[in-house]
Amino acid sequence: MEINVAQLFATINVATIMPEIILSIMAMVLLLVNVFVPSKQKTYLVWLSLLGIIGAGFSAASGWGQNISSFSGSVVLDNFAIFFKLIFLVSAGLAVLISDQYMERENCNQGELYPLILFATTGMMLMASGTDLMTVFLGLELMSISLYVLAGFNRANLKSNEAGLKYFLLGAFSTGFLLYGMALIYGVTGTTRIAAIASSVAQMNSPLTNTMLGAGMLLIMTGFAFKIAAAPFHMWTPDVYEGAPTPMAAFMSAGPKAAGFAAFLRMFLVAFPMLITQWVDILWVIAVLTMTIGNLTALRQDNIKRMLAYSSIAHAGYALVGFVAANATGTTGILFYMLSYAFMNIGAFAIIVLVGKQGEPNGSVQDFAGLGTKRPVLAAVMSLFLFSLAGMPPTAGFIGKFYLFSGALEQGYVWLAIIGVLNSAASVYYYLRVMVFMYMKPSEEEFGWVTIGAPISLALVVAAAGSLIPGIIPSYILQLAQQAVKLI
Repeated sequence: MEINVAQLFATINVATIMPEIILSIMAMVLLLVNVFVPSKQKTYLVWLSLLGIIGAGFSAASGWGQNISSFSGSVVLDNFAIFFKLIFLVSAGLAVLISDQYMERENCNQGELYPLILFATTGMMLMASGTDLMTVFLGLELMSISLYVLAGFNRANLKSNEAGLKYFLLGAFSTGFLLYGMALIYGVTGTTRIAAIASSVAQMNSPLTNTMLGAGMLLIMTGFAFKIAAAPFHMWTPDVYEGAPTPMAAFMSAGPKAAGFAAFLRMFLVAFPMLITQWVDILWVIAVLTMTIGNLTALRQDNIKRMLAYSSIAHAGYALVGFVAANATGTTGILFYMLSYAFMNIGAFAIIVLVGKQGEPNGSVQDFAGLGTKRPVLAAVMSLFLFSLAGMPPTAGFIGKFYLFSGALEQGYVWLAIIGVLNSAASVYYYLRVMVFMYMKPSEEEFGWVTIGAPISLALVVAAAGSLIPGIIPSYILQLAQQAVKLI
């Protein structure tokens, strides 16, 4: 036993999980600070959270190019994990910055909000770094439990309570699928290491006819499809996004979706390359369903949060196009698109936070009427985010979609790329509809209640820059994404 313990400790390199350690420590510090420094104003917690996020970001970025493995090979700090960790940290930072003003307005600005965001981000980072099924599951549960609470954080709001309960019940149900799939894979291969699973499958005489292996793969796919809100496992998304506090809906739309793709990509591209023909065919159908259902349903929405929820479903479909391609171009497109999507979608939700009133009685698209004349700067920034979501040049959304669809074309999935382009064109309608109300409809409001604090101003500047600059000068981020996908 002593030898085994010594060997175990010899495999530990804390540098692989240093970003997670920094976030966890900061989350616990915030909990203590909130207890011993009680205050109605929680803005100081915003800046402390941001400090922890920046520290974790520097820690993660310092490992670029090193490819460090630790904990007996169950955790790795490679370029792929680092790129996704930076996406999670960007999402968390923007969510923290837009939360203070909203939570203060809704009288639910409890200090526990910010530690929960940091704990959820820690879980996401474990999912990206996990090279063992148990590590991935640990990160998934840490992320999910935190998000269940965040979705229902406004306890005085019945819709928020409903969102938290619905997300918890359906999330637990989907986790059961994922865990059962992992159990079947372990039963077939005798290991939970992703690389070892690939070796075991490669040694099988006829893996395509192994029923337990196929069932395990399908169950894992189902679990991840729920986490990224892919059809037909998307039904929870609009109700949860509408009911959750707006900053938390913004956070859930970007960070957890990217975390789902990080684990999904590493699992299927590394563990199941021998079965690529089977799972690519399934993902082809899921991608088409997700894009089409998301966009067609978004066309009918008047509530802007529900519209962005169905839009989020469609964007998961676009990313799945790159997954179906399963090549360097498509995978690079997924990484670039997840980062771009974090900026543009959270930025759009930030404008919704500013325009909203207490209790969110004006959550419809029509309530944006006249914003272009009364608040021209906010309307212009919102238009930028909507153009990027629609994939219009020269925004980051355009470059992301270009790479996703190019990856599909390289692999001969011409019809999939055509369907993706048609869906993207259809989405322009409901994004432009918001701009029509902002600029071409008479104002019924003076928007006198709109105040822009320092945290949300910083969030808007960062989100606007992240939505525009990578579209004009995409080469640097694309190079980083290309370096990241070489390791999986």
